[in-house]
Amino acid sequence: MKRIQIKGYKSIKEIDLNLLQINIFIGANGSGKSNILSFFNFLKQIYKKNLREFVALKGINSFLHKGDKLTTEINTHLYFNTNGYSFTLKKGDTGLIFTHEGMWYGKNPYLKNPVEIASFSNETNLRNHTMTRANYIREYLNNLVKYHFHDTGENSPFNNESNIENDKFFLYEKGQNLASFLYNINKEHKIVYNLIIKTIQSIAPYFSDFFLVPEKNGNIKLRWQSKYTNTVYGVNDLSDGTIRFIALTTLFMQPNLPKTIIIDEPELGLHPTAIAKLSGLIKSVSAKGCQVIIATQSTDLISHFEPEDIITVDQINGESVFERLNSETLKLWLEDYTIDDLWKRNIINTGQPNFN
Repeated sequence: MKRIQIKGYKSIKEIDLNLLQINIFIGANGSGKSNILSFFNFLKQIYKKNLREFVALKGINSFLHKGDKLTTEINTHLYFNTNGYSFTLKKGDTGLIFTHEGMWYGKNPYLKNPVEIASFSNETNLRNHTMTRANYIREYLNNLVKYHFHDTGENSPFNNESNIENDKFFLYEKGQNLASFLYNINKEHKIVYNLIIKTIQSIAPYFSDFFLVPEKNGNIKLRWQSKYTNTVYGVNDLSDGTIRFIALTTLFMQPNLPKTIIIDEPELGLHPTAIAKLSGLIKSVSAKGCQVIIATQSTDLISHFEPEDIITVDQINGESVFERLNSETLKLWLEDYTIDDLWKRNIINTGQPNFN
């Protein structure tokens, strides 16, 4: 995705933002950085034709900027390389209604742009069209996943059983199929699997390998072994940070990368050494053409990136304000300081906590 325009969504009154290969949103709690990430999940619900239920369960006012007394519609335009997708969702008696839904292709004056497909109902009409531009948009939205690996407790998704045949195709958003996904990588892409193991060992030297043995019914749980004993351990014998790092390493080193990786606070619970490794993984996938969109509060994480990779988020009068940093503006400071130094010293004064 090259550019995103949103009006009227949650704390976002209006945003028009060019997206690069790496996009790291940083700001204080409540600034709205998670809202921009939640919008991608909103898009996924639209694609799945699950918008009516999704809005009904959460309440329509939770989506409209400052509620329906101020905002009655959400407007969006997504720009890809040559394709585009736009829609207007207006408050109706039964939820949010598509009053506009457009598919775009290039700037050819002889092509109709947009092709209007609005259904004037609660659900998209995108999945019913066979045009090439519809196929491209569908493919993008179908592969859109916002990952969050926060839950590492005793009953966390990482403790789930998954099936080596049914759950091997892509990593699920909370990592609940991590065992079967790794099992398949080991089986089909041994070199990649070995690289994943070495990367995990770089921050957990005691780690030997996963113990990936399926049951007779094809189900498998995430287990592992130490270099120092033959004991087979469960996932909760690892620290929370190590579990998250394993999931992140698998996500960023998987053999068939998605077009976009979206993840909220990937640095949570990670040691600075692991954060440095994570930043390297992010740069690696971006160099391979995978776009990365992240929300964070970690100054340690942003210290590994260029100013242009970072978008600060502030909430001013109940509205999220986004600003991408600029190397030229910060040039003199960067001769002596790192990005996180400048943020901590309030020289970069956007995205800062406001205690007033």
